Amino acid sequence: MHPQYDLNALRQQIPALQSCIYLNTCAIGPWPNVTREAVSRAADMLAEPNRMSRDFWGIFSAARDTIARLINAGSDEIALMQNTAEGMNVIAHALPLQAGDNVLMCDQEYPAVVYPFMNLARRRGIEARIVPHDGGGLTIDLLERYADRRTRVVAVSTVEFVSGFRTDMVAIGEWCKAREVWLIADGIQSLGAAPIDVKAAHIDALASGGHKWMLGPMGAGFLYINRDRLDQLAPPFAGALSVVDAENYLDYNLTFQPDARRFELGVPNTIGVAGLSASLSLLLSLDIRAIEAWTLHLSGLLLEHVEQLGYRPFVGRDSAHRSAIVSFDTPDPAGVAEVSQRLTAAKVIHTIRSGKLRLGIHGFNSEDDIQAVVDALGPAAGRAG
Repeated sequence: MHPQYDLNALRQQIPALQSCIYLNTCAIGPWPNVTREAVSRAADMLAEPNRMSRDFWGIFSAARDTIARLINAGSDEIALMQNTAEGMNVIAHALPLQAGDNVLMCDQEYPAVVYPFMNLARRRGIEARIVPHDGGGLTIDLLERYADRRTRVVAVSTVEFVSGFRTDMVAIGEWCKAREVWLIADGIQSLGAAPIDVKAAHIDALASGGHKWMLGPMGAGFLYINRDRLDQLAPPFAGALSVVDAENYLDYNLTFQPDARRFELGVPNTIGVAGLSASLSLLLSLDIRAIEAWTLHLSGLLLEHVEQLGYRPFVGRDSAHRSAIVSFDTPDPAGVAEVSQRLTAAKVIHTIRSGKLRLGIHGFNSEDDIQAVVDALGPAAGRAG
């Protein structure tokens, strides 16, 4: 199988691939050349503010347009944020929740999803209800088992960061819509490598940083808010750019922007936003669905060998929830560190999360990359039989 784009041309765009086998995009994505160039241009502009024009603001409007294309949203539904945690905190504190309401999450969520609601539980008397996962993530069966009449919110990642479990967002979205439950998503472990349609999935809000699969700089991300839900939210913060007629500074007119920009407090991370726009434009030009098809092909190849060698994947090759993240451990937990050393010696960049080896496969990876991992793994220590 070959990807539906020029793999070699894409690989040449990413300098990090010259010195290693990069399979750690689930932690941080390597910059393409176009991203570095966009960051450099923005830095040059900011270094000479006397030469700046009002076109400066076009950096942010262009970013909102590009992000909107990525998730099938309107530009007016995008607020620029620093990272996932900022977006999740903003939406958590804006939701119309009352004491006794509960927010349902599974126990595989990244802290940026869980902590805002735990904090809200202290402040507002809601319940942050964390339930055992089902095969690595959240499923309809879990919702049916643990939700009740006071469940107001479901918070979930599109792909779970440890297990690599790909959430069926459409099914969960339909469940939430039928019960008038808010669906809040963390998209950082899929956006850029897998498509998401926020309208088809009935997602009310989605937060994401841009430094993983979107291959952007740290400190640049966004918050999507469904425009049909906007007036039900109370902005928890206000800043100079949150309001209409923002340049009439001494009028002190606290009339919020009519769209998602009401959640932007001040000037966003200009350099980071410029870089993120460039990265996303590159990925969109390749077609996100084509990237997903290639990464699933590669993860399938890897999982086939992982299972044959006696390792234990969190989400198996035949699972409908398989994603571009492959996470596995050894029959003997002590063997994980030794296998990690072998991968490092083979210049395979990876991570260990919750005692499991974790590899993130993006559209720039190749079948040769997967073979290098397989060669380094060898049979699992402590394999039975």
